[in-house]
Amino acid sequence: MAAKIDQITDDLYLLTLVPPIPGFEAFICSWLYKGDQVFIVDVGPAVTADDLISALQTLDVFGLDYILLTHIHLDHAGGIGEMAQAFPGTPIVCHPAGIPHLIDPTRLWQGTLKTLGRTGEIYGPIQALAADRLLDAARFSEADITPVMTPGHSQHHVAYRTGEYLFAGEAGGVYWAQGFEPAYLRPATPPRFFYDIYHQSVEALLKTAPTTMCYGHYGWTTKAEDLLRQHLDQLVLWRQVIAAQMDQDARDDFLPRCLAQLLQEDALLAGYYRMAPLIQQREKGFLFNSIRGFAGYLSSGLKKGR
Repeated sequence: MAAKIDQITDDLYLLTLVPPIPGFEAFICSWLYKGDQVFIVDVGPAVTADDLISALQTLDVFGLDYILLTHIHLDHAGGIGEMAQAFPGTPIVCHPAGIPHLIDPTRLWQGTLKTLGRTGEIYGPIQALAADRLLDAARFSEADITPVMTPGHSQHHVAYRTGEYLFAGEAGGVYWAQGFEPAYLRPATPPRFFYDIYHQSVEALLKTAPTTMCYGHYGWTTKAEDLLRQHLDQLVLWRQVIAAQMDQDARDDFLPRCLAQLLQEDALLAGYYRMAPLIQQREKGFLFNSIRGFAGYLSSGLKKGR
């Protein structure tokens, strides 16, 4: 399926990438900025790489100044090999912790298959990159692009600020607003999850005083600071709810019990009930995974006697 192109402002485009997975029609995206510099943020999986390249050509983009990766999970960076070939002179910027995995993606690919199974297979394998194509985001200071180190969703996560735009990746959660208010927002806290680091990453986004925030999943908002503060409160609520459920007798229904209580108490999840069935099914799986992240973190703290 061809990528969908939405022009958000004079210099910002949302490119929706659609892998052949039910319920993923409005979930994965790449952001194109066409200002004094021309760059994209994230490239999606390998299976949609040709669609992304075609969308850029439709927008008369035949050269890029930079490719910025928020992190190296395959739904954000899996198509980087194809993009490197299509734009052979373009530097690729990513978190320093991700660079070795892009040079040799063997462990990244194996870990993806272990975690995502069939979904990972559909995304497709990531191609190795030459080391000289990669720039360390921690040392990058060019073209009025400011990296914001945000190792919360993953240890190799980085957001980017340019002008009024903050490209947050998954550091500020997963956002979904399809014509309803309030927008749906959930934590992006898969195992292994470290609460304090994730919390600090959201605070790092807030310190940039963002106006327009562009999410890796999915869409954008001009209420950036409000949503980030609400997300911090959401993390506290999730921690309380999941900890309370862990104090009950261990049963096989732990995940459904947590989800039921969160859907009841977390106003930011209200949009779940307005999703189409396949999208709701997709989100249910990710919600369970985020709950597992919290539970693993809380269990680790109990084992250490915290």
